[in-house]
Amino acid sequence: QVQLVESGGGLVQSGGSLRLSCVASGFTFRSSWMYWVRQAPGKGLEWVSSVAPSGRVTYYTDAVEGRFTISRDNAKNMIYLQMNSLQLDDTARYFCARGRSGEDRGQGTQVTISS
Repeated sequence: QVQLVESGGGLVQSGGSLRLSCVASGFTFRSSWMYWVRQAPGKGLEWVSSVAPSGRVTYYTDAVEGRFTISRDNAKNMIYLQMNSLQLDDTARYFCARGRSGEDRGQGTQVTISS
C-alpha cells in the first residue's frame, strides 16, 4: 500500500531554515508527481509545492515562492522541501502527498516558527 513518511520538522526562529524529507513506498514513485501540502492550526489543507516526475518542473504557492525549494531523488524514493526565511505564517503541519489536494498523504511533520 501507499506509504509516505515525513521528517525534518521542528521549532525554529523566524528567518531560519529547515529541510523536510519524505520517503515514499508502495507505488511507482519515479512516474508520479509529488506534492507538499500544509495545515496551519484551525485551517484547512493548503497546497505548497509540486514537483514533476523528472524533478525538472516545479510549482509553488505565491506565499512561499522564492523561499522554498522542492526537489526529489528518484533513486531513493524521496522528496525534499528546503525552507528558508521562515515566517510565523509558515507554522503548520507539513505533509507530502500524491495528490495536490493532499490525497494519499503521510502523517506529517510539525513546523513551528517562533518570533
